[in-house]
Amino acid sequence: MGCVFSRSSTTEPEDAAELNEREGGRGPSSSSAQEHRDQRSIKSTRSVGSMRSSTIASQTNFSVSEVDSLRELYQKLSNELHHDGLIHKDELAWALFKCHRDNLFVDRVFELFDIKNNNVIDFSEFVMSLSVFHPNAPLEEKAKFAFRIYDINQSGAIEPPELKRFLVAIMADNPDVHLDDEALEKIVADTFEQVDVTGDGKIVPEEWMALVKKNPSIISYMTLPVLADICRKFPPSPGKHHSEQRRG
Repeated sequence: MGCVFSRSSTTEPEDAAELNEREGGRGPSSSSAQEHRDQRSIKSTRSVGSMRSSTIASQTNFSVSEVDSLRELYQKLSNELHHDGLIHKDELAWALFKCHRDNLFVDRVFELFDIKNNNVIDFSEFVMSLSVFHPNAPLEEKAKFAFRIYDINQSGAIEPPELKRFLVAIMADNPDVHLDDEALEKIVADTFEQVDVTGDGKIVPEEWMALVKKNPSIISYMTLPVLADICRKFPPSPGKHHSEQRRG
């Protein structure tokens, strides 16, 4: 049945330019539990979100002007549901994937964006994590991030149960696709037969990187073309810096 990585194995993100151009601009209602999040955690997160654009740009694939434009986008996204200036999981899910139910891919992306592990994404986390989706980000950088998405238990390797969980998630998002457990196991086995060169029952970073270099299209979801045009879509407010060119 072939290698699962050659299939559409994740939810494709939406173009960021469309995130707030939808009719009404609002997502689904948030839960009361999320609305009463620990305010001390939020206060400390806001302070980091005020980091200078030049500092953030020097650590990412974005120019200073693009970082300033991302501030405009962030302000919109972080006030879609909770109105607290921070991005919560349901806001990220709605903005990037138009998804308002449990989704394994959204969960994993949010967990990786949430560097401080405090259940919200501040501005610096948003930009530094989104940087890998920039068209100019190196393939190796994209591959490493994609590997971490699949490595659910953070063991440093992709194992059969993790891959199977993603297959089950794909079926949940695509009601027309139905595979019984035997078929799922067959896909997982075929994938590991092709990718697991050492035959140790897991896919390590080196094997993953070799697969990506041979078939870059398997991580096409790691590139958001609109990020190269973010300044036009979300012009920075007056007074922001525009002169610095993209690094590298």
